[in-house]
Amino acid sequence: MATDAPTAINLAEKLASFAEHWSPKIVGTFNGHDIMVVKVKGEFVWHSHPDTDDFFLVLDGRLTIQTEHGDVELGPGELFVVPQGVQHRPVAAEEAHILLIEPHGTPNTGDPATAVAKPRI
Repeated sequence: MATDAPTAINLAEKLASFAEHWSPKIVGTFNGHDIMVVKVKGEFVWHSHPDTDDFFLVLDGRLTIQTEHGDVELGPGELFVVPQGVQHRPVAAEEAHILLIEPHGTPNTGDPATAVAKPRI
């Protein structure tokens, strides 16, 4: 039985394929988790995830993760994991590019009623 040849995922190409902010795109999966890229600018909504941590890795730009316990400033190559249940809000004064990893189906706002769809690109 033939299998597809393995290929690398080029994150820069994936990020270049869309312009909208705060709309994560799935670029891969592993062990029931989605690997996503997202462009962010401005302020997201305060929210929490009651059942999972929230992983942020900055690829380009700067991101502040405001939390109920204080702010975390991130630059390229830096990551932060928001513990489950902690209220937080990502903020970017200028456009930043982020890699996210979370269990498949996790709503980005913490609430399925307000979450955006996460298409695979």
